Amino acid sequence: MAKVLCVLYDDPVDGYPPRYARDEIPKIERYPDGQTAPTPQGIDFTPGELLGSVSGELGLRPYLEAAGHELVVTADKDGPDSEFERHLADAEVVISQPFWPAYLTAERIAKAPNLKLAVTAGIGSDHVDLQAAMDARITVAEVTYCNSISVAEHVVMMILGLVRNYIPSHQIVLDGGWNIADAVSRSYDLEGMQVGTVAAGRIGLGVLRRLAPFDVGLHYMDRHRLPAEVEEELGATHHESVESLVEVCDVVTINCPLHPETEHLFDAAMIARMKRGAYLINTARGKICDRDAVVAACESGQLAGYAGDVWFPQPAPEDHPWRTMPHHGMTPHVSGSSLSAQARYAAGTREILENYFGGRPQREEYLIVDGGGLAGAGAHSYSAGNATAGSEDAARFGR
Repeated sequence: MAKVLCVLYDDPVDGYPPRYARDEIPKIERYPDGQTAPTPQGIDFTPGELLGSVSGELGLRPYLEAAGHELVVTADKDGPDSEFERHLADAEVVISQPFWPAYLTAERIAKAPNLKLAVTAGIGSDHVDLQAAMDARITVAEVTYCNSISVAEHVVMMILGLVRNYIPSHQIVLDGGWNIADAVSRSYDLEGMQVGTVAAGRIGLGVLRRLAPFDVGLHYMDRHRLPAEVEEELGATHHESVESLVEVCDVVTINCPLHPETEHLFDAAMIARMKRGAYLINTARGKICDRDAVVAACESGQLAGYAGDVWFPQPAPEDHPWRTMPHHGMTPHVSGSSLSAQARYAAGTREILENYFGGRPQREEYLIVDGGGLAGAGAHSYSAGNATAGSEDAARFGR
């Protein structure tokens, strides 16, 4: 019997389950590049249900308990007295989400001698100290591509929200007003602007494809250049450096993983290279941007707006300055946790567990760390090292 320790976000404030707005969701069998959606041997949930909260349990309990395993599900993840920390000592498998991450630091890994598998229910495994996982020969896996298009849609929404000044305009309605001048004084057309993505993997390319019909100039920077036919199809310009990209773009969206090479990539110096009045969108990871540099740029007008749904740490403390800085469009980390996406990442988590307990190899695209080194998607997208430093500050949320 194995102990499976699963960290999920809290249930809705009005109780679980919620009243769902729709009776069904479309079934996605393949992603744009041809990769199949998760294919577990079975599922014990209805697609479209809220699976990512504590009571949803990713639909895993019937499967795991029928196989004789113990499942512990908690939202209490931060600090030495957390339920997560108490159960970690004898856990064999840890499951976490990027939206409410259980930070697996080197210190925590050292306290978990039985830990063999760390699963990200979603994409982005920077909440794990990957170097420590390699050293301990822990396998790290994530459900690659399960919510990439979900995030790409969120990026487009946030770009339009900032450029068209949607949020303040909506607030005027909520406040009972009708001042057109106030609403349009920061509103522009996206048409004709230059838009660039830092990284053009599954999310970044998805953003480029969705923005092409808006008649914008498209730019990207990625260490893996897109095929020539894709560049030609989109009219996209490749940049060798982030510096080159930001200097010509009116809108910059960050879609790269967090690892030591990208940590604080957008610092004061990088933001100063951007056009005055540019917009910065970050649905990748909060730590890719320097927190205080973003605040200063929004206050000075160097940035016309900043939007994203990623913070560091997560959950962000109540006094995090991104909550109160001017001209922002921040949300909690929700871009990849739509009910549609949850059906896929819950199924993918089960597929990974079925392979693990069945002694079968994982899909190559699901692997981040395996056999003591970066593997699969991890070898393509990450660099060795650790990006969890400072995560203990998440314990201040709600205090």
